[in-house]
Amino acid sequence: MLYSVTALAEILGCYGVFLWLRHGKPVWWAVVAVVSLGIFAWLLTLHPFANAGRVYAAYGGVYIAASLLWLWLIEKQAPDKWDSIGAVICLIGAATIYFGPRGNVAP
Repeated sequence: MLYSVTALAEILGCYGVFLWLRHGKPVWWAVVAVVSLGIFAWLLTLHPFANAGRVYAAYGGVYIAASLLWLWLIEKQAPDKWDSIGAVICLIGAATIYFGPRGNVAP
């Protein structure tokens, strides 16, 4: 669940900048984006790994799936079969990183 909230904060932040710069939306979209990206960065610190790189790697698969969900629900563009296959591959990779045995290494 934390990865999903983190993805939402990042996507909202990036989308705010996208709307402001690419679609000429008001500058307050950039302000929303900066706040959302700040929340995103803070949320990354709450994930259960001691190493930032492992958090980012495991999170990457969730981000990809969440981005395609955003594409479908917000941008009204259904993901195609290749989007879906790619997302499944990424989620398998993220799950492997997240749940992989680490021996005596503290999470």
